[in-house]
Amino acid sequence: MQTQHSDSPKAGGPETPARPSPEVRARVQRRKLINGFATGGVTVGGMTVIGSILAILFVITMEMLPLFSSASVTPAAPVALTPPVVPLIVGTDEYRETLWSIHPAGMTFYNISDGARLPVDVDFKAGAATVSAATPKYSGSSEKFQDYIAIGLSDGRAILGRLSFNVKFSDGKRKSDPKFKPEAPVTLDPKGRPVQFLTWAATDSGALLISATGPKEVELLQLKKKKTMMGEGKTQEIRQTLVLPSDGTITALAVDNRGDDLYAGLSDGNLLRVDLRNLDSPKPATPILVSSKAGTPVTALGFLNGDRTLTVGDAAGMVATWQLLRSEEGGYYMTKVSEFDPHDAPVTLLAPSLRDRGFVSVDGKGGLHLNHSTTSNTLVKLTMPGEPRAVAVSPRADGLATVDAGGKLTSWAVKNAHPETTVHSLFGKVWYEGYPKPEAVWQTSGSTEDFEPKFGLWPLIFGTLKGTFYALIMAVPLALLAALYVSQFMHPTLKVNVKPLIEVMAALPSVVLGFIAALWLAPTVERLVPGIFAMPFVISTLILLTVAWWRTLPLSFRQRFKHGSEVALIIPVVIIGALISFWLGGVIEQNMLGGDYQNWFNRVLGLTYDQRNSVVVGLAMGFAVIPIIFTIAEDSLSNVPPYLAAGSLALGATRWQTALKVVLPSASPGIFSAIMIGFGRAVGETMIVLMATGNTPVTNWNPFKGFRALSATIAVELPEAAEGGTLFRILFLAAFLLFLMTFTVNTAAEMIRLRLRKKFQSL
Repeated sequence: MQTQHSDSPKAGGPETPARPSPEVRARVQRRKLINGFATGGVTVGGMTVIGSILAILFVITMEMLPLFSSASVTPAAPVALTPPVVPLIVGTDEYRETLWSIHPAGMTFYNISDGARLPVDVDFKAGAATVSAATPKYSGSSEKFQDYIAIGLSDGRAILGRLSFNVKFSDGKRKSDPKFKPEAPVTLDPKGRPVQFLTWAATDSGALLISATGPKEVELLQLKKKKTMMGEGKTQEIRQTLVLPSDGTITALAVDNRGDDLYAGLSDGNLLRVDLRNLDSPKPATPILVSSKAGTPVTALGFLNGDRTLTVGDAAGMVATWQLLRSEEGGYYMTKVSEFDPHDAPVTLLAPSLRDRGFVSVDGKGGLHLNHSTTSNTLVKLTMPGEPRAVAVSPRADGLATVDAGGKLTSWAVKNAHPETTVHSLFGKVWYEGYPKPEAVWQTSGSTEDFEPKFGLWPLIFGTLKGTFYALIMAVPLALLAALYVSQFMHPTLKVNVKPLIEVMAALPSVVLGFIAALWLAPTVERLVPGIFAMPFVISTLILLTVAWWRTLPLSFRQRFKHGSEVALIIPVVIIGALISFWLGGVIEQNMLGGDYQNWFNRVLGLTYDQRNSVVVGLAMGFAVIPIIFTIAEDSLSNVPPYLAAGSLALGATRWQTALKVVLPSASPGIFSAIMIGFGRAVGETMIVLMATGNTPVTNWNPFKGFRALSATIAVELPEAAEGGTLFRILFLAAFLLFLMTFTVNTAAEMIRLRLRKKFQSL
């Protein structure tokens, strides 16, 4: 029997699949190739974005890190001055190449590198007298007295001289030519006693020289120059002797460069201030204790750059700074600002920096401290090899020079680019010059070179949060309620047109919104403030009345309109309500606020009104944030599964109950993300904040006051900041803070969103 073969598979055996045709295999291969390219492109694009963000963060971090680096000092090998001298005071040129020294025999210039004397002759025309005291003035109210030195002689005379360094370049090499041009000597003490504790001021009317001529006696000499039609005339000498009403004897003298106040350090530890604003009748104030304890003599006095902060050193090694402040009654009083690390021996020398609020204090055992007044910190502690006799800070504050009793010169290179920046000075309250108490202040420029920069970032952080707060107060309720209405109540045919219209609002440039807010919105809001505050009450009342009236109409009439088209009725009601609010605001202002709401706010509520304020910024920036929050929230509400709403309605819930109790909780993760993204948009906003507010770095929640944000500060001040300077790096720190704020908020938002999603995903 012949066996018949069949093409059908055996029962129970595996079915052999048909092999795809070459065309199908090629199409699948192409799809795999395209999918691989797409996957690789998306991966590379995502990694590039992450890498770019990390690179930007790295650059910002590297630019701001030097702000927190500590000061460093590099010593040079000590050199012996040739010939050796025991100086009264010393100083250097700005390149730290030349040292000048005033000593009892006169004035000598040296090369700092080897201590060799420079061939510069100086003739004081002092005759047989020797130098007994000397005091420099590197800055003053009159440029005429810059780089002047007052020299006291052993016969009671004094000399003013101009110190200068003429820098020339020859064959690519720099050469500094020092010169000192003394004026004719003047008699400071008619009795011919040696000039002691010499101090002087370069006032607008002429130099004011002051010297101690006895234990409690000082001599004042004003060189008042008379001007004639032909120019400078003769110099009038006005001399006065002043006996100090004190128990202690004079141990130190200092006068501010305006010639307003004379300070005398006393042997009993007190400080006596003498008001010299009227030289005809000086007014001594009550002595105050400035030493570490009563009976400890004051051993050193000096002013910091700007002549507003007084430094005090005593025999116990205490170093502190004091300020003269004006009381509300119009009087003056002294207050202690800072105290620095103490010395182990009596403080003998104080030398100010000419660039900032730094200064050097030296004790009798050779201890040298580099301090900074703004931060109240002692930055560096050094020990000199010998007994110190004179110390100087280089004009650029990048070096120190000391000379000991043996005539040996020691110099240090100082690297301290940002002494005024610490975590506390940037984010805390600092006691600045002229302020009655510590405050957080942002003020980076002033009218004079001796201005003390103020880099408090808290007002900028506060302003950023304040602007964001007022923007979200407006944007979040409107955007979320609009999203809820559009997604749950508006007819689909209307939604198709309304949603894109709101999303187009996001395309408006920020600079346009800021321009409109500054030139139109701010003046308009200023006129209509009472009406704006009345709008929520008036419009809400009209809408409720309108809805109640609509509900009284026959159902057959209401069903003629598309569901959700009631908005066409609400819009004119809102417009009419706004007009009524503005009219009612005028009535309230005239009858209840005395006809001037700004005056009433100030008198009753203590609120001052600025035209460009937080309300204006909130309205303008809220308008910019609304489209972002609305779009994301509406998408989240619309993506809630329809069966949830259908089940709620089937169980008898109304559409409003369904929207609030079912749809809104289910969409809460997306809604929360929308709010956080809106927060990030408001935090980083620059142009609206820059144009619509007064950019005043104040820290109060008054809605009618302006503020200053981090982003606006970066935009305004970065183009003017010197590269590598303190302000430049602080602006990068501000950018880092913005990054940190948005990163923190977004991270927290994502964590909360995931928790909410996990909570409601079971619905």
